[in-house]
Amino acid sequence: TGKTMLAHAIAEALDMPLVVLNVKSSMKLVEALYQYDTLTRLNDSRFGDSQRDVSDIEAYIKMGKIGQSFTTDERIVLLIDEIDKADTDFQDDMLDVLDQMEFDITEIDKRITAVNRPVIIITSNSKKDLSDPFLGRCNFHHIAFPDKELMHQIVDVHFPEINKQLAERVVETFYTLRKLEDIEKKPATRELINWIRALELEPEFNAHELLSGKVPFPGILFKRSEDLAKAKNFSG
Repeated sequence: TGKTMLAHAIAEALDMPLVVLNVKSSMKLVEALYQYDTLTRLNDSRFGDSQRDVSDIEAYIKMGKIGQSFTTDERIVLLIDEIDKADTDFQDDMLDVLDQMEFDITEIDKRITAVNRPVIIITSNSKKDLSDPFLGRCNFHHIAFPDKELMHQIVDVHFPEINKQLAERVVETFYTLRKLEDIEKKPATRELINWIRALELEPEFNAHELLSGKVPFPGILFKRSEDLAKAKNFSG
């Protein structure tokens, strides 16, 4: 639905750099703050090939995405993408850091305080509920899935020379497929764009096929076997 692109647009409008933290399910908060490269330090101490002083632990500290946004001299936009992938402890601890605008590097007993408060954008796909303390500190904005009119505008941006009849039939079929019952993962805008790209590259494709209920390249739209089976049985 364009959540990530919105962050890019905000950064561009504010004329600020954008730093992106892509949250993973296994991620620990410290990874977003900083990383202590113990392996490189061990290798340097064993082989002595580095010009770094191995007794200086700080030389082996690398800032994570949140750490980068705190230590940069210019104000930036920090995008924390898909926070719902993380566990509740990660979410709440991260908000404490963002609220205080500081964190500690325990290995060197040093506190990092933000030089400038970043503009923070946090996205969620609502795959699981966020904690009440988390939601209580956020200004919530829901981005609805584009309606057909807006989707046509999106398609026109990506394919300015697309045949209008083809665009009409593709978008209509796309929304019909999204209404199929018991679909676990509905195709999103990204899948539609990739689908159109594939259709345009297929020399034997005819837009009339969509009227008969035939769905070329259904695997581009549906990424789960059960959903794909339902799409293949689609009759228009």
